[in-house]
Amino acid sequence: MTPLRQRMLEDMQLRGLAAQESYVRAVEQLAKHYQKSPELLTEEELRLYFLYLRNEKHASRSTSTVALCAIKFLYEQTLKRQWAILDFVRPPKSNRLPTVLSVEEVRLVLSYVHQPHLRICLNTIYACGLRLQEGLTLHVGDIDSNRMMLHVHQGKGAKDRYVPLAERTLQELRQYWRLHRHPVFLFPGRPEPAQPWNTVQRPIVDSTLQRAFAAALKSSGIQKHASIHTLRHSWATHLLENGVNLRFIQLWLGHSSLQTTTIYTHLTRGGEVRATEVLNRLLEGF
Repeated sequence: MTPLRQRMLEDMQLRGLAAQESYVRAVEQLAKHYQKSPELLTEEELRLYFLYLRNEKHASRSTSTVALCAIKFLYEQTLKRQWAILDFVRPPKSNRLPTVLSVEEVRLVLSYVHQPHLRICLNTIYACGLRLQEGLTLHVGDIDSNRMMLHVHQGKGAKDRYVPLAERTLQELRQYWRLHRHPVFLFPGRPEPAQPWNTVQRPIVDSTLQRAFAAALKSSGIQKHASIHTLRHSWATHLLENGVNLRFIQLWLGHSSLQTTTIYTHLTRGGEVRATEVLNRLLEGF
């Protein structure tokens, strides 16, 4: 590990950032693009890199946002360089609705994840409406079996929240934990050969879970452009379709504004069916 990477990781830990893996990966891609340390780059080279992401790589808004936040953190917090380009760059706005899988599609995709520890982690992410890093970094102590709630620590915006925990999910987590009995993580990474589980210092790597989901989606034959975050969108939509109050969904998702959560009203099938029925009645005499 290079001294610069170590220093950036320590700075992120001090700031309590959860997206450490994705930030480090974004900076690695910058270094790979120029084949030299980011510490040696100029402001003009950064400008050209952001143009490359937009015009040649056609990076998505989410990818561009992570790249900007990671590079901005590196230069402003770790390297102490206040460059104007980092305040000038803005990822392109997007008004697209998120992709949503039906309950049957979620079940089908996850059935193609054959490694138990990855499947159970993805099951939990869907069952609790979690973000990727929130699911990976769950601790044993986050489970409140008396109240049947899951405590999500330091989610987006460094906010804590509780989400409901289904009985089936609780039993699945308990059975899996008995296989490794790690004192901290519900989903620890793999130990070194001949080493016990309690020597593991970090959870499953996010890229491992992302590859497993992508492979399962491809095997399922579903043509939708979905990712692990799609499970969270699907969870919220399925709750709304089944009559759960939007205000509760807002709190469980960790949204600061109810307006952010109302996007799921545009995705529910029940509302579409009822609207179609009303239109059919209105147009009967035409």
